Amino acid sequence: MIGVKGDDILPIECYANINVVSMALLLQNTEQAVIWRGPMKATVIRQFVQNVAWGKLDYLVVDCPPGTGDEPLSVAQILGKKARAVIVTTPQEVATIDVEKCITFCNQLGLPIAGIVENMSGFICPHCGKESDIFSRGGGEKLAERFAVPFLGRVPIEVDIAKSGDEGKPYVFYYAKSETSKRFDEMVKKLSGNNVEGNVPVAKENREHKLEQKKEMTMKFAVPTNGGKLCAHFGHCESFALIDTDEKGAITKETYVTPPPHEPGLLPPWLSQQGVNFVIAGGMGARAQQLFAENNVKVVTGAQGEYPKEVVENYLKGTLKTGANTCDH
Repeated sequence: MIGVKGDDILPIECYANINVVSMALLLQNTEQAVIWRGPMKATVIRQFVQNVAWGKLDYLVVDCPPGTGDEPLSVAQILGKKARAVIVTTPQEVATIDVEKCITFCNQLGLPIAGIVENMSGFICPHCGKESDIFSRGGGEKLAERFAVPFLGRVPIEVDIAKSGDEGKPYVFYYAKSETSKRFDEMVKKLSGNNVEGNVPVAKENREHKLEQKKEMTMKFAVPTNGGKLCAHFGHCESFALIDTDEKGAITKETYVTPPPHEPGLLPPWLSQQGVNFVIAGGMGARAQQLFAENNVKVVTGAQGEYPKEVVENYLKGTLKTGANTCDH
């Protein structure tokens, strides 16, 4: 279990020079589920980063769940300019299509991508040592080439990786001479090698892209309003409050715009054209949420509050109160 010293959380030393903190270490048993909305998750993430007695670190690795939800968004905002993303994908096309959204997510946040790892890339037979491409091959590398980010390498399916994970033993230590361990070493060298910018490798062709990212470090929220206050029904608002924030989560601008005449399916692409990448609403129908997802716009429903600026501030602080989706149809 995690300990506490004063106001600081004490991490667990799970192996030499590797300290860990996790929600799993706070639970009484492995079957217990954590059922929290986004604001609660954001608060705990902030505590795990800022209120843990980490000591002097070479690297802080944050393992985020797949996708572009509240957790990676909170991590990126809390860590700020020092954060870099390592994106993991499996080789097949159906997986890389989803990972494209993660790359777009990072670009919208101005979060530099340290590289892409192609996981489950080939299966190494424990008997003959032959490698077979079960889930195709090269999807991650093609994705890296397409978006001009570094390709870090391939990790095959290997029985000993699963075994060492279950036993809590570092694979690269106990199987140091294996081919897969060598691949891990190569990926680490690429992340910590000499050709770095901010302690991460930078592909030459990606430098101009990164300069463009720095110009787009703001987020733009849209909040549906009636009479200048949060509207409970997204599709029936009289105006939208558009609120810009910088990379530190500070509000820099607030404007109000009148939407076009309401027609089904019109508002999501229209807001996306306004540069909006985050919507906070009291209620929103399932179809509208789907259209926002297709336009790479994040949505929070069930928001409670009055004034749009306060609603956004509370969300950024992790204190936004949410309830049932008031327009779930």
